[in-house]
Amino acid sequence: MQALNRNKAVVLFSGGQDSSISLAWALEKFERVETIGFDYGQRHAVELGARTQVRLQIARAFPQWAAKLGGDRLIDLAALGRISETALTREREITFAENGLPTTFVPGRNLAFLVMAGAFAYRTDAGVLVAGMCEADYSGYPDCRETAINAQAEALRLGMDADISIETPLMHLTKAQSWTLAERLGGGALVELINEHSHTCYLGQRGARHEWGYGCGSCPACELRKKGWEEYRAGAGAL
Repeated sequence: MQALNRNKAVVLFSGGQDSSISLAWALEKFERVETIGFDYGQRHAVELGARTQVRLQIARAFPQWAAKLGGDRLIDLAALGRISETALTREREITFAENGLPTTFVPGRNLAFLVMAGAFAYRTDAGVLVAGMCEADYSGYPDCRETAINAQAEALRLGMDADISIETPLMHLTKAQSWTLAERLGGGALVELINEHSHTCYLGQRGARHEWGYGCGSCPACELRKKGWEEYRAGAGAL
C-alpha cells in the first residue's frame, strides 16, 4: 500500500459554514492544506463565490495559517447535476419526499466528491481528506452519516491501494458546538469571519444580513444555521 504524506491534507471546501470551520481545523492541524470544490450544476453560484472570499479572508486574518494554505481546485461535476432532479439543481420546491428525504438531497453527491478529492490527494501526495459532514445536525442526508463516510474511506484505501484517511471534525458536533470549535481555533475573529463570508442558504440569497449570516431565513439550511447560532450565543455550544 502506497504511503501518502500524513502532514498534508485536502479539504472538501464548499464555502459553507461547516466546510469553512473544517478548513480552519485543518490549517491548525496540518503542515500543508489544499482545497477542492465542485461545480455540480447547483441552482445558484453564490457558494462558489463564498469559497474565494473565505479563503482570502482567512489568509489575511491568520498569517500563521496563510503560510500553510496551498492551492484551490474547482472541479466540473456538471454531469451529476444533469442526472439529479433535486431542489439544489432544479427550480423546485424544497419539501420532504415520500421516502422521508428532503428534495435537496442529491444522490451520491458526497460520495462522488470524496472519490474526486481522493484521486486529487493521491496525485498530490496528501494522506488526509478533511470534510465537513455532520451527523448530529445533518439534514436527512444518508451520505453525511459516519457509517457512509467510513465505508467510502475504506473503498478509497482499497481502490487506490493507498494509505488515505478521511477526517470529519464536525461529525458529532451540533451546529452550536461547531461555532464553539471555530472560537477555539481562531477566537471571535474567526467566528465573525465565517459568519460574514460563508454561505449556507439553499436559495442563494445574500441580500438580508441576519445575526447568523446571510440568507433567506426560511429554507432548511437557514433555519438550521439560525438555530445553531442562537444556541451558541446562548451558551449551549459547550464541547
